[in-house]
Amino acid sequence: MAYTAIDDPSAYFQVLTYTGNGSHPRNLTNDGNSDLKPDLIWTKNRTDDGTNHILTNSSVGFDAPSSNGGSNAGGHMATDSVGAENTPQATYGYISAHLTDGFTTAAGGTNGDTMNANSQEFVAYQWKVNGGTTSANTAGGINSTVQVNATAGISIIKFTADGTTNTIGHGLGIKPDVVIYKSRNVAGGHLLITDKINGSMDYGYLNSANDFDDIGYDANTSTLIQYNDNNTNTQVAYAFTEIKGYSKFGQYYGNGQSTEGPFVYCGFKPAFVIIKNTQTDARPWYMFDNARRTFNPNGLMLESNTTDAEATDQAIDMYSNGFRVRPGALGSYGTSSLNHSAQYMFYMAFAESPFVSSEGTPTTAN
Repeated sequence: MAYTAIDDPSAYFQVLTYTGNGSHPRNLTNDGNSDLKPDLIWTKNRTDDGTNHILTNSSVGFDAPSSNGGSNAGGHMATDSVGAENTPQATYGYISAHLTDGFTTAAGGTNGDTMNANSQEFVAYQWKVNGGTTSANTAGGINSTVQVNATAGISIIKFTADGTTNTIGHGLGIKPDVVIYKSRNVAGGHLLITDKINGSMDYGYLNSANDFDDIGYDANTSTLIQYNDNNTNTQVAYAFTEIKGYSKFGQYYGNGQSTEGPFVYCGFKPAFVIIKNTQTDARPWYMFDNARRTFNPNGLMLESNTTDAEATDQAIDMYSNGFRVRPGALGSYGTSSLNHSAQYMFYMAFAESPFVSSEGTPTTAN
């Protein structure tokens, strides 16, 4: 069996950085080896405090009507907020379309600070799924609409909760390792559920610095995930499963050292890593990537649960086969955030390049 089926991860995931020019609409083009038409897009204004992380997807639709009563809600939601979908015209800019190799930003009602403010720096994390083409899924107790890319291990799932604990089909054909749920029509956190922390079904919130806890859900299967909603709210979920040489999700155990933490083997050179201390409250979700910082230590981090601009409080080193934690190397938080002694940290990582190609050849040297 080949080491990986994905020799070029940029066909499925890319990080784009760009400088805003204040012009709307604006087409932005990716710069990876492959063209990428993104179906899940996560953007952040890196320069300004107070601007939201924006998460949107092609299943709900860019600038598309939604079920929350808004005339043009567009599916845009902030990972640092519990808010429902926002109407783009009432916000500070939004994504209006995905392109063959990028996406289009629009101004919203007040000059587009969230997406393209003049002379400010931005980052966009982008995943390819299925070009916006969805299908009905009736495998669960609740019918769903899914957009699936089994090769890259990602599914976007839309469903309406029925007020009970019930199952939903995800369409991947393999058990998801991580599922993120978000209510669309009412306020509610970005609930992340994973079995990668000590094997149980644990949860945290992308919008919260709180620690993780056991959620009591049944384990995910190759066809089903589980969700509990006391109300009949519309939901969107993002399901991820590990793909060798492309994505890795798990935990590492802190050693408490202030300069050199654990090494995490991924089997690829990371393009994007997000880390959360699972046992200590008030520690953010730290986000690192290979585009905002191209050398080690990689200490330009964002926090998914805050509107803060990028900072240098924590750092990691990115290598050809994984990453090493460098707690406090560039900042002041110290070991309790990324390397708390005898505590577990959860991570999600996506590849720039696999460590070994599908033909068994090492692909990177650093």
